Amino acid sequence: MDDNKFYVSYNSVHKLVKHLSEQLLESGYDPEVIVAIGSGGFIPARIMKTFINRPIYAVGISYYGIDKKHKDHPTKIQWIDEVQSQLVGKKVLLIDEVDDTRATLAYCIGELLKYKPEEIAVLVLHNKTKEKDVDFPVEIKRYFAGMELADVWIKYPWDAEDIEDHTQKELEMLQAFAKEGKELYQ
Repeated sequence: MDDNKFYVSYNSVHKLVKHLSEQLLESGYDPEVIVAIGSGGFIPARIMKTFINRPIYAVGISYYGIDKKHKDHPTKIQWIDEVQSQLVGKKVLLIDEVDDTRATLAYCIGELLKYKPEEIAVLVLHNKTKEKDVDFPVEIKRYFAGMELADVWIKYPWDAEDIEDHTQKELEMLQAFAKEGKELYQ
């Protein structure tokens, strides 16, 4: 098992999103719309819709080039200009899969704030516990992360070429953690 990779199956994503939906509702935050950052936020956002039944708007933000190396800054590749009126004065739940450098999230928040939402809450499956390149704007008061992880490479199921092998690697990783007395998913 590669200690620098953290495997996540579809089942684990579903469990994390369900847990996050419970945290969200317990916090008293009742979003009116979900904004999913693509491509990693699409599946978690759709699962969240199962639990809170809100409309989803998709945005495409690119921080990696074709060679999978960071660009200088995130850029919009798809935006929601045609539905901007749906965000004015609304409570927005912004969803992505991981808070790594925070650059993509902060960039997206900056763009969304231009539409004058009432509030934006941020929700991610995983937060890497490392120094971030940028801070959130002061307007962000609510932040939900399903798990805190070291700076490891997270292997999400939607990037797997062989889903059976991917799921097996997660199982092996979880068994190794269990031998160490760690339980990751409740």
